[in-house]
Amino acid sequence: MELLVMAYALKTNCAKNIIGVIPYFPYSKQCKMRKRGSIVCKLLASMLAKAGLTHIITMDLHQKEIQGFFSFPVDNLRASPFLIQYIQEEIPDYRNAVIVARSPSSAKRAQSYAERLRLGLAVMHGEAHHSELDMPDGRQSPPPMSRTTPGHTGLELPSGGERRRQSSYPGLELPIMMAKEKPPITVVGDVGGRIAIIVDDIIDDVEDFVATAEILKERGAYKIYIMATHGLLSADAPRLLEDSAIDEVVVTNTVPHEVQKLQCPKIKTVDVSMILAEAIRRTHNGESMAYLFRNIAVDD
Repeated sequence: MELLVMAYALKTNCAKNIIGVIPYFPYSKQCKMRKRGSIVCKLLASMLAKAGLTHIITMDLHQKEIQGFFSFPVDNLRASPFLIQYIQEEIPDYRNAVIVARSPSSAKRAQSYAERLRLGLAVMHGEAHHSELDMPDGRQSPPPMSRTTPGHTGLELPSGGERRRQSSYPGLELPIMMAKEKPPITVVGDVGGRIAIIVDDIIDDVEDFVATAEILKERGAYKIYIMATHGLLSADAPRLLEDSAIDEVVVTNTVPHEVQKLQCPKIKTVDVSMILAEAIRRTHNGESMAYLFRNIAVDD
């Protein structure tokens, strides 16, 4: 709301360009319609445009297709070069590592890291518990049947005595959809005697990461790292990470997390302010942004 208010104030004072620098774009995970829910990311894009923004600089959107929600240019910078440099310089014997995708949906991102580091790839499949998205919410219930008078079909006698026609549906017969049932977590790929590096874009609720680390330990991985761009680490995430089998969590400084680092020394920070500052400078001077996207893979 503060950003919207400031942008609108600039718009009403006849600013030529209003550029928002939003390293972590909020609500980016809510970019798809689930059941009958709303696409909050699209709503936020419309609000920013209505407030007067003409350009946005952000980093590692949850889905690159989110850029299509906006009616103005969006520069989606990448943190992968900084994280890959950290792997090469700070992880001893990283040549003995394997890149792990926490789910099949994030396999493309992990494959991009694996190809540039010349490492193997492993994919986690299944889930430890049923997802909240798969729980029934009562919205599939059939419509209630209308009350009818004896001997008539579809007629209802209201309290005023006036009969009116009702459309009668004796329970809508729809094909029953088979519920999805995912198997327990399994590892597709060999991690025995290797360093496991889990790659993702956001780390917030860490229960799934902790469960993944336990499975990798059981399969023989002797060190486990997590690489993520946005370290939200909300609620009791630092405590869970400290008590887990994870050796190190590496995130960038797109989101402040100084308090979480005090609670969990496993959390390490990679500075990405340099690329954001260069993007601001190039935008201000009207220079090309192509240099910032060199050697960036499509799946990053």
